[in-house]
Amino acid sequence: MADRGPPTVPGMDAPTPPQRPAVTELRLSAFKSHRGAVFPLGPLTLFRGGSGTGKSSALQAYEALARLAGGDTLAEAFAPVPGGPQACVPQQARPDAQGRRGFRIGCTVEGPAGPVRLDVAVQAEPELRVVGERLTGAGRTLLSTALRDPGLPRVEAAWHTAGSVPVTRAPLPDDRLGTALLPLRVAGKTAGQRMVLEAAEQVVLALRSVFACDPRPELMRAPVGARDGRLRGGCDNVAAVLGRTGNECVTRHAALVAAAGAGCRGPVAGLSAEHLTGGFVRAVLERHGGPATPLERLGDGELRYLALCLVLLTGPGVLAVDPVAEVLPARQVLTVLADGLDRCLDARQARELLELAARMCERGHIRLVATVRGEAAQAAGETGEASVVDLGA
Repeated sequence: MADRGPPTVPGMDAPTPPQRPAVTELRLSAFKSHRGAVFPLGPLTLFRGGSGTGKSSALQAYEALARLAGGDTLAEAFAPVPGGPQACVPQQARPDAQGRRGFRIGCTVEGPAGPVRLDVAVQAEPELRVVGERLTGAGRTLLSTALRDPGLPRVEAAWHTAGSVPVTRAPLPDDRLGTALLPLRVAGKTAGQRMVLEAAEQVVLALRSVFACDPRPELMRAPVGARDGRLRGGCDNVAAVLGRTGNECVTRHAALVAAAGAGCRGPVAGLSAEHLTGGFVRAVLERHGGPATPLERLGDGELRYLALCLVLLTGPGVLAVDPVAEVLPARQVLTVLADGLDRCLDARQARELLELAARMCERGHIRLVATVRGEAAQAAGETGEASVVDLGA
């Protein structure tokens, strides 16, 4: 388990500020209800607005880009979106003469290679495929792809070489992100090729380090296998993970217990996993001078609050993410996507959770992009703890 933690916990070192690749802008040129939307992303970004304003859509686009960077196909990347990729097409988009409709998304990643832009055009109907991709940085186009022959399952790619041949051309599959495939295709022999590789790796590293989290209280109350120790996005195996944190990182676990005391009813003396027969465990809240409270007796708000605190206080070693093994952890930053961060939470819990998020994001090892509906977002924005994107009523 990582040994990082909030600066208010005694005995924990101050953060160091190495430059880590991070997504600093999300672009929804044509995606669901968004047209020409550009959203700047800080260490802690909150999308606020009423139902139907496009808060969830922004996080869905971000997660899809992350999945594509991790090697998923288009169908796999957009499978979590209700309705699939076809539902991502703006409703008012008119099909062309061949009946084709699609959507466009992109992002900017800042890091050692400077700001790098990735833009992707996807055809959702009648066939799902990438019809155009552009990677730009250092004032030039580093990669571009285009669909030349609709009858073939590929796009024609061209990337910057700056050698005896200024541009290299080759076919790439039309159902995957070309940027994620470049490290396998580019030799890195010329200065231009190295520039392309650095830009592509920066984008892939930032996008792959994403953990989409939406705790589901109805699944968190059941006993789980004691060895199921990497937290999934639905947090249904939280009991097993609490067993890990209590044994592997005392300082982090103490911070989690303190957070539980601030957001749960009654005094909290500890959080632990109680072993049951058959290799299962259940989580309990230990009380001062009283019987422990099993987590299944807690309300939905308390369960969501505890799970989100656990996510913010842990890292890739505990969360079910696929870290980039060939890159040092000090160069990686985990980005948590939380749709409905304040769902089921009361005002006090929302405030405590956002304060914890602000402390963790300030350290630079974690970023949070979340959607909210409550007033806690306004307070966080006014104090400068968060960047608030207000999508209106």
